[in-house]
Amino acid sequence: MPLSPPRRYLTIASPASAEIEVKRSRFVCDVSPASSEEEARAFVEQVRAGSRDARHHCTAFVLGVDGATRRSNDDGEPSGTAGAPMLEVLAGHGLTEVVAVVTRWFGGTLLGTGGLIRAYGDAVSQAIDAATLLTCELRQGLVVTVGSADAPRVENALRAHRGCTVTSAAWSAAGIVLELAVEPDEDEPVRGLVASLTSGAGSVALGAPTWVQRTG
Repeated sequence: MPLSPPRRYLTIASPASAEIEVKRSRFVCDVSPASSEEEARAFVEQVRAGSRDARHHCTAFVLGVDGATRRSNDDGEPSGTAGAPMLEVLAGHGLTEVVAVVTRWFGGTLLGTGGLIRAYGDAVSQAIDAATLLTCELRQGLVVTVGSADAPRVENALRAHRGCTVTSAAWSAAGIVLELAVEPDEDEPVRGLVASLTSGAGSVALGAPTWVQRTG
């Protein structure tokens, strides 16, 4: 039997960066959200274009709501000393839909295998610490339609209702159509609330499942 797709995943809200120095070598890590391999590779090229004087641009990314797509590249560093530890840090933080690029300017002193692994991992860890984490949750979609007389009261009540997010509101002369994203156990309470506030005149239909984002 196939596994159910995840209903929640953790990513970052926006690009972030951090810099460390180890024995005069500079390591700058840039991290960014990425929803596809094409988007991840485009970010890598963007970082590379801005620092072509650097010796290495090592990369790692995790994609998919289940984190199933994982890629890394040592970009000339000894095998397993850059991309793999970077990927391990991303996975260790439980992140997906994210790409990391560590740009290294060589300082003249060889760091050895262990030193490189620590440096690349530490650079990614610090960039993640500088980022705002974003939790994405899959919720049931509902479409609520009510008349003009009930519309303000219903909209206000739904916006204040626990486990319910109003994702769009379309007004017309006849009333309002609200698209909602609700937690699984809030489907019936929302239907009951709409019925109560409209004396049964409002309608509630199933909508498409929706990803809702919250920071932290």
